[in-house]
Amino acid sequence: MVVKESKYKKEQYTEWFNAMLMMRRFEEKSAQLYGQQKIKGFCHLYIGQEAVVAGTMSAIEKDDRIITAYRDHAHALGCGITAKAVMAELYGKSTGCSKGKGGSMHLFSKEHNFFGGHGIVGGQIPLGAGMALADQYRGGKQITVCYMGDGAVRQGSLHEAFNMAMLWKLPVIFVCENNGYAMGTSVERTTNMLDIYKIGLAYDMPSKEVDGMTVETVHEAMSEAAKHCRDGSGPVFLEIKTYRYRGHSMSDPAKYRSKEEVDEYKLQDPLEKVRNILVSKKHLSEKDIEDIETRIENEINESVEFAENSSYPDQSEIYSDVYVENDYPFITQ
Repeated sequence: MVVKESKYKKEQYTEWFNAMLMMRRFEEKSAQLYGQQKIKGFCHLYIGQEAVVAGTMSAIEKDDRIITAYRDHAHALGCGITAKAVMAELYGKSTGCSKGKGGSMHLFSKEHNFFGGHGIVGGQIPLGAGMALADQYRGGKQITVCYMGDGAVRQGSLHEAFNMAMLWKLPVIFVCENNGYAMGTSVERTTNMLDIYKIGLAYDMPSKEVDGMTVETVHEAMSEAAKHCRDGSGPVFLEIKTYRYRGHSMSDPAKYRSKEEVDEYKLQDPLEKVRNILVSKKHLSEKDIEDIETRIENEINESVEFAENSSYPDQSEIYSDVYVENDYPFITQ
C-alpha cells in the first residue's frame, strides 16, 4: 500500500485511527456475540465503511445532528455514545442508549445529537430534512447530516425531501453511503444511472461523488458541504463510495459476490491506510499502536460485561416513550 504525502498532522490521524479502530473492533465483537446468540434480532455490521463516519465527525461541530438508517452502530459510537450504552442496547438491556427498546437498528441519544437508527428503508430522509427545518426555524447554526444506503435512494420520499430542502434552503447534508449492494442486489441491477450523486442535480442541489475508502477525502468533502450549509446556501448531496466486507446483515452469507471482489476492496482498507501513515511517518510506534489496540479491546470487553450484568427493561416501561410528554393541555396523549 503506497503512502502519500498528507497535509494532516499526527493528532488528526491518531484521532481517526482511534475512532475507526473502535468501530471495527466493536463490530467484530458484535458478530461474535451474535453467533453466540447473545445479540438477537437483526444486526447490520459496518466493517469496511468506517472512514465515512470518522471523516464526517472530524469535519462537523459537536452540536450538529446525525440521523441514519439501521446500519448505525458506528454512527452512534462516532457521536460519542459509549460502547457500554451501545452494547447494552444490542443486548436489549435497560442501560442501553434506547433503554433496551430499540436494539441494533434503533440506537438513539438526544444528548449526543444522534437521532437514529431507523428500520424503515428511506424513512430517515424526510426526517433529516425536518430536523434541519427545525434548526433553521429556531435560528440556530446547526446542520443535519442525513445518511442513507444506495437502496434507499429508490424511495419516493427522497425526491419529496430533496425538493423541499432546496426550496427552503435547509441546512442538511444528504449522504448516500453507496457500498454497492442494496441488501443482496447490486446497484447495476436496480438502476440505469450508476452515478447516484446525479439525482441531486435534478434539483440544482450541489452534488458530488466521494471516495469513501479514504478518510481524508471524506473529511474534506464533508467540511466543504458543512460550510455550504452553515452559510445558509442550502443542502448538499454526497454519494460516498464505500464497501462492506460482511453481508447485508448477520443472516446474509453474501453469496452474490465473489471472494476476489471482497479481497480487492480489502486492499483499500481505510483503517490500514491510516495505520500505515501513522507508522511510516513515525507518528506512532508499533508499541503505540499495540497500546491503542489493547485499550480499545479492554473497553469493548468492559462494554460486554456491562451489558451482561444489566437488567432487561421492566414491563411497566412498555408504554413509556411512545408519546412525547408536554405542557400543552390542548394536545391529548
